[in-house]
Amino acid sequence: MYRSLVLSTDSIRSGLLNAFRPRTSPPSTATVLRSILWPFAILSVIHRSYVLATNGYITDDFAPVYRAVVNFKMGWDIYNEHFNHVDPHYLYPPGGTLIMAPFGYLPVDASRYWFIFFNTLAIVLAAYFLLRLFKFSLASVAAPALLLAMFCTENVTNTLVFGNINGVILLLEVLFFTWLLDGRTNRQWWAGVAIGLTLVVKPLLAPLLLLPLLNRQWRCLVTAFVVPVAFNAAAWPLISDPMNFVTRTLPYIFSTRDYFNSSILGNGVYYGLPMWLIMLLRITFAVLAAISLWLLYRYYRQRDPMFWMLTSSGVLLIASWLVLSLGQGYYSMMLFPFLMTVVLPNSVIRSWVAWLAVYGFMTMDRWLLGHWPTTGRFLEYAKITYGWSLMIVVVFCALYFRYLDAKAEGRLDEGIDPPWMTPEKPDEPVRSRAGSGSGGDNSPDGNLNAR
Repeated sequence: MYRSLVLSTDSIRSGLLNAFRPRTSPPSTATVLRSILWPFAILSVIHRSYVLATNGYITDDFAPVYRAVVNFKMGWDIYNEHFNHVDPHYLYPPGGTLIMAPFGYLPVDASRYWFIFFNTLAIVLAAYFLLRLFKFSLASVAAPALLLAMFCTENVTNTLVFGNINGVILLLEVLFFTWLLDGRTNRQWWAGVAIGLTLVVKPLLAPLLLLPLLNRQWRCLVTAFVVPVAFNAAAWPLISDPMNFVTRTLPYIFSTRDYFNSSILGNGVYYGLPMWLIMLLRITFAVLAAISLWLLYRYYRQRDPMFWMLTSSGVLLIASWLVLSLGQGYYSMMLFPFLMTVVLPNSVIRSWVAWLAVYGFMTMDRWLLGHWPTTGRFLEYAKITYGWSLMIVVVFCALYFRYLDAKAEGRLDEGIDPPWMTPEKPDEPVRSRAGSGSGGDNSPDGNLNAR
């Protein structure tokens, strides 16, 4: 036993020392990139979850949650918030309170730290399942690049620092897509369970239910509705004031607030825009989103299910945050599956304009100006709204121009992807863009092989 322990220690020491030895062969570009990105990625995860999150900040989303679950444990009223101040409020329905109840049995600091840990773990797992969904391995450069990109965003950082549950919501969203795209019938039930659990806590991902509806995946819809109904039915008699959620909390949820709100309506009210202009902007972006969703459904649902579903998810979520009454900046972390489509050959976000939009709703950069406070506040408060808006325009333009090109070339029956995106069949002569085009196979396997 002693000998084996010595051998293990020697092998670990040898492995560590080998990292400092000169290489016996020239390293590949991928090897160099992994060597650079993995330390940055790992330390970014530790810094956000251990340093920043435990230090906290001026906003504390976990405090009202902890108060609510302690009140639930003691049998006291929960939905008695005073909504005339801007501090975070407890808005989870009774089913969400039941799910969060175990955190009420720990001291406040331990409860918060465990909550941060579970959300950090959920984000890391979400990155892992995203890699698997796009056929990347942990040995690829994509693994540290994705992890680093996620933990460098404002969305992930503030989710952990504020003590929000969005990390778990992201993991369940990725599992929802993974199981929906799996193809096996039984996985549809589990996809519904995944998104149903998110709806127990908050309706953030509710717009995504349109995707299984359009795709005729009825089993997913059944469990997506049954899960939140079951949790709320079980929790209702255990809450001392359940009707207060209906009479007090729900009206506040459906109201429009002019703080911490990046929706068109929220920013419009804050800056005093006329209501006709606010409504015109909301209608405009709703129409752009609807046209984009129709083009995606018409030309990609059967040819390329993964591209259709993930791109449509981005359009649905961004449009809901822009057009409805509430959109908060850290909701944008739910767009990671959509943003990962950049690796697909037919991605609609392979342009600098798209990533200018991403900068608006993902970056941690602060635009407050000490010498020009009015200008700085506008740049800071509006950058998320403008980022979301620009992304809707980018997706619409990419799809619409593809449609116009395909229509002009007479190849709409073969899809709207540009001809160069699809390999020519061996037994067919190469056709020019001026001709009818080959259209080609836009299946997920074809896209993955092309990558």
